[in-house]
Amino acid sequence: MVVSFTISGEPQGKGRPRFGNGRTYTPEKTVIYENLVRMEYIRQVNHNFGDGPLAMFIEAHYTIPASASKKRQAEMREGKILPTKKPDLDNIAKAIADSLNGIAYKDDSQIVKLHMTKRYAENPCVVVGIWEAARLKKEATYER
Repeated sequence: MVVSFTISGEPQGKGRPRFGNGRTYTPEKTVIYENLVRMEYIRQVNHNFGDGPLAMFIEAHYTIPASASKKRQAEMREGKILPTKKPDLDNIAKAIADSLNGIAYKDDSQIVKLHMTKRYAENPCVVVGIWEAARLKKEATYER
């Protein structure tokens, strides 16, 4: 089974832990985004994969800047120009994967394959897909 869902809005990454009053805490902006991811997953999919190995893809769609020329905007739509701005892909993945712990799967350590892309789009969002890794075909691997 392959499931996918969409989180509307600009992609957000996991914020660094903060320290205060002798304790560590997650920034409020990250907590709010992780709650949004959970709510959208439950609303759109609501499936738990259990504790087996999983694969995931994440497509981060960024707003096309209004300040860009019409030519550059067209190139962004076509994928000829890609976003190199923050947040970093690894921080986006961490925010998404951590959000789904206990909801889509037991723990994000089950994710054994991850494919990610950043692109421009008319409507900013993050598209996430999850499937059982047992469905993966054998791929070429690097050997020393």
